[in-house]
Amino acid sequence: MASQLLASSDLLTHVGEHIRPEDAILRKLREETASLPTAAAMRVSAEEGRLLALLVELTRARTVVEVGTFTGYSSLCIARALPRHGLLITCDITARWPALGRPHWRRAGVADRIDLRIAPATAVLDALFAEYGPGTIDLIFIDADKAGTAAYYEAALTLLSPDGLIVFAGTLSPDDGRDDQDPDTVGLREFNRLVRDDPRVEMSLLPIADGITLIRKAD
Repeated sequence: MASQLLASSDLLTHVGEHIRPEDAILRKLREETASLPTAAAMRVSAEEGRLLALLVELTRARTVVEVGTFTGYSSLCIARALPRHGLLITCDITARWPALGRPHWRRAGVADRIDLRIAPATAVLDALFAEYGPGTIDLIFIDADKAGTAAYYEAALTLLSPDGLIVFAGTLSPDDGRDDQDPDTVGLREFNRLVRDDPRVEMSLLPIADGITLIRKAD
C-alpha cells in the first residue's frame, strides 16, 4: 500500500504545472484575492476550483448552492461548469468580498447564472427550503466557518437531491496551535465524527488542500 504523499512546496509546484492553466479572468481574480489580508485562510486553490468544476459537470448539476462566497473564485469555477440555464445560489455574510468577484463574473459571461445573497448561511438555507423544497438541489458546496458546519450539513442534506453531492472544504484541521476549545476546532471535530458515523450518507475525505469531504445520500 502506498504511503500518503506530503504536500511539499515542490509537489504543489509539480501539481500546478500539470493541471490546465487558469485563463486570464481566473488568474486576475486570484491575484486580487491574494492581496487581501484574509486570503491565505479563505481562498480556494486552483486545484480545488478545477475539481469543483469537474464535479458539477460529472453530476450534471443544474442548481448549485454555495455557502461562503468570499471573492467569488469558486463561484466563477462553478458557474462556468453549469449548463446555459443552470443557476448557482451563493451566500456570504458580507458584500465586501463578493464585490471583488462581480466584475470577473460579468467578464466571464456568467453573472446571469449567479444569485448572490448577503445573509447568514442558516437563513439562506432556510429560505431555499421554503423556495425550492426538500431534495431539489443538485450540488452543495460549503466553505464557511467551521463552528456552524454541523448545522449547515443537516440543512444541506435536507435540500440535496437523491443523486446529488455535498462538497465540504476545509475538513482537515491544520496544526495551527489553536486551543482545543476554539469554536471552529470543536465544530470541525464534531462534524467529521458526525459524517463518519451517519448511516444516511456515503462519504469520502480527500487530503486535497485543507481537506475536501464528498457526501452523497446512501441508497
